[in-house]
Amino acid sequence: MGPFLEVLLGGLLTGVLYSLVALGFVLIFKASGVFNFAQGAMVLFAALSMARLQEWMAPTLGWVAFPVALTLSALIMMALAFAIERLVLRQLINQEGIILFMATIGITFFLDGFGQTIWGSDIYEIDLFLSKDPIFLFEDVFPGGLLVDPYELMAAVIAGILVAVLAVFFQKTRVGRALRAVADDHQAAQSVGIPLNYIWLIVWTVAGLVALVAGMMWGAKLGVQFSIALVALKALPVLILGGFTSVPGAIIGGLIIGAGEKLAEVYVGSMFGGGIENWFAYVLALAFLLFRPQGLFGERIIERV
Repeated sequence: MGPFLEVLLGGLLTGVLYSLVALGFVLIFKASGVFNFAQGAMVLFAALSMARLQEWMAPTLGWVAFPVALTLSALIMMALAFAIERLVLRQLINQEGIILFMATIGITFFLDGFGQTIWGSDIYEIDLFLSKDPIFLFEDVFPGGLLVDPYELMAAVIAGILVAVLAVFFQKTRVGRALRAVADDHQAAQSVGIPLNYIWLIVWTVAGLVALVAGMMWGAKLGVQFSIALVALKALPVLILGGFTSVPGAIIGGLIIGAGEKLAEVYVGSMFGGGIENWFAYVLALAFLLFRPQGLFGERIIERV
């Protein structure tokens, strides 16, 4: 029982890391109805900013370099959101969703190249001042206890806080309700006095800050490298399972994907020669697309003609 629970717990915590990336997708889709293909690039850019700033300041500031680098990285992501809204989105108001989607693809390649030009293309580290030694839980219950990665445990706590804050933000605040109105119909939202540019600036700023959190956790775990942007591909099955418009769904979908792929790799992978972890999430997402395309918590869309 102990080994099974250890694999399950490891999968759940890895799923939380997937969910942190998926949250950024949900935020922008929920507020604009557009799939932000650039979210993975935003995660990478935020992680690069944090890693390089901390590296440059650490020799002189010591541990103080972390909060200073975090603050500056947050300001950089806010400035990036402002630039995207002013230079790209403002020019595409009331355009078709596919046009906005193509714009996010352009933003993706720009951020990849711009990040490499400014911060470099080596592998960098982010120091969260956590012990790299694993934590052992329930040692009195299971022989040897259950091994847990401290970085993944911290990510789980942060993800829980983010979900609670974002859920309250969308459901209880005036700005959150305005975000949902904009997603339903741009022109109708503008007709009742909702400033579309202001709303988009807010949601891209929040998505940028979420990308910073995700980039920090993935960068601390794997090292900051350009392959982090590919983590966004694993967030796609998470979105399909949880629903593109559900913040809690992003977390639930991530937990299902993380636990499912780990358990499948350990207990089923030997039947297929291994490697099942690489494709399990996409097969599960395909099954959901066939039988429940809106996901577990997504809103069913009915169009009348």
